[in-house]
Amino acid sequence: MNRPDPTCVTRFAPSPTGRLHKGHAYSALMAYRYAKTRGGRFLLRIEDIDTTRCKPEFTDGIFEDLKWLGLTWEEPVRQQSQHFDDYQVALQELKAKGLAYPCFCTRKDIEAEITKSASAPHGPDGPIYPGICRHLSGAERTAKTAAGTPHAWRLDLAAALKLIGEPLEWLDEVKGVIRATPEELGDVVLARKDTPTSYHLSVVVDDALQSITHIIRGEDLFHATHIHVVLQRLFGYPTPVYLHHGLMLDEGGQRFAKRNKSVTLESLRTAGVDPTALMAALTP
Repeated sequence: MNRPDPTCVTRFAPSPTGRLHKGHAYSALMAYRYAKTRGGRFLLRIEDIDTTRCKPEFTDGIFEDLKWLGLTWEEPVRQQSQHFDDYQVALQELKAKGLAYPCFCTRKDIEAEITKSASAPHGPDGPIYPGICRHLSGAERTAKTAAGTPHAWRLDLAAALKLIGEPLEWLDEVKGVIRATPEELGDVVLARKDTPTSYHLSVVVDDALQSITHIIRGEDLFHATHIHVVLQRLFGYPTPVYLHHGLMLDEGGQRFAKRNKSVTLESLRTAGVDPTALMAALTP
């Protein structure tokens, strides 16, 4: 029996780049039940900062699919594409503290630098950014910016950790207390060349603005938390409790994917699947 906790706030935050599938339903259900069984609140957030891949019809599909499952949420729903100013304020704060720097590298530049190094550090997502632009002088950065060279903004992780000055950790309800090792992700992107924010920056800002207390999400995002706790500390945000659940797999042992349209909730609904039965089958 879960203890009542009316202060508990969870969220489900999909990106509208395709229709939802069973894996999404499982994650949404976990977050929904976690809050509701404790007398807390459940929020839906649309993470649509990628304006080239995110489509309004997929946002409509998210609402449609979750309503079919019987989930309810508070209104209004926060859509990230409507709040770029919030992320710019946060980015400016990091710039003012000397914790963010412009990165003018192309993918080819980064790949070439990594290839030159026989011992390029790797993280869970592959090679870590080698810090090419971190070492540019102020004059070089000014000249490149004045020339109109496209650039992203990256977190200066070493400077951030020096400012924090103490070990970071978070509580994961599956794995226990985790000591943060953000070095495995390095100087992550805070704002992209074509988008004024990034996943890491926007999700941390939104979770704080929406007073999220418990983050229930797939274990594929576990490593991102190492960076998120750094940003939370830099902004003075509280660190939520995390629960990184296992991922649902198809009959072939592969993760469900949006590109496999046969397993979308839309296809299941069209095929006449009973949503109550589906919810029961997805019960953690």
